[in-house]
Amino acid sequence: MKDRNKDGLGRRSFLFRTGLAAASIPFLPISCQKTAEKPDEKLDENTFEFAFLTDIHIKPEMNAPKGFQMAIDKVNGLNPDFVITGGDLVYDVMRGNYEKSEALFNLYKDMCKGFKMPIYNCIGNHDLFGIYEESPEDENHPDYKYGMWERHFGDTYYSFDHKGWHFITLNSLDVTENKRYKGVFHKEQLQWLAKDLSKVDPSTPIVITTHIPMICAYSQLNGSKGSRTVGNGFEVFRMLEGYNLKLVLQGHIHWKEYGFVNDRFHFLTGGSIAGNGWKGRRHNTKEGFMRIKVQGDDFTWEYVDHGWENERLKTANKGIEAGQG
Repeated sequence: MKDRNKDGLGRRSFLFRTGLAAASIPFLPISCQKTAEKPDEKLDENTFEFAFLTDIHIKPEMNAPKGFQMAIDKVNGLNPDFVITGGDLVYDVMRGNYEKSEALFNLYKDMCKGFKMPIYNCIGNHDLFGIYEESPEDENHPDYKYGMWERHFGDTYYSFDHKGWHFITLNSLDVTENKRYKGVFHKEQLQWLAKDLSKVDPSTPIVITTHIPMICAYSQLNGSKGSRTVGNGFEVFRMLEGYNLKLVLQGHIHWKEYGFVNDRFHFLTGGSIAGNGWKGRRHNTKEGFMRIKVQGDDFTWEYVDHGWENERLKTANKGIEAGQG
């Protein structure tokens, strides 16, 4: 497992292979401090912002490319330093079909060239190739499970640093014996994480990104079976004891959720770009993404509507009017 922190080669390779080697443009607030340095140079050292987009579910149908482009345009208008995604980039490769699956990832990569800043991707369950029983490809295919993702994007778990903060993207998925997906951090990844953390100063602010939530109240509120969380997420939390864990970013549920646990860390479940498969809201959560602003050792967040709901309703109304004409 390669560490993208190691001499920076992983990150540069990642940006090159995805066609996203755009220069990052920092957030530049006005400094009020009296200093001999440039007016905003001191403040800029520990101030930045990034966007968190999850559950994009890109596909050619349902006007999904138009909706995703609206999100890209919205992010570019906000001009964050970088973008983090929360998994389920495409819909869907779990059921296999090599040509269709390859086209979906290529569509996603081509559209992501429109971002004017670097993008760090996270794998989701819909990004696992050919894992379902009905897939024409099986576990003997070189792209099975993580293979197609790794060929397009590189490692499924990695870390990087930005202005004194440490960002860790984890792979929260594996496959069950009856060929379904499950939420778990596998042993090899946990060994890598221990090694990664050993190189991090305990005071460094840390952000974790995972597709399957590590902590979530969905089942408690809705009475559904299953926790909808990573089965061994507690192992990661134990490993982070003694570290400055600031934020856990999560996807999968398609709803917006915020929590602050025992004065220790925050978590954000980031809604979704696609909503209910591009057909409307899911769990009554409007389509959108998270905008996170960091200053020093603290952060603020807001949920940003990229305008898809209004566009979808407008398109639907035009269709009704045309049918009545």
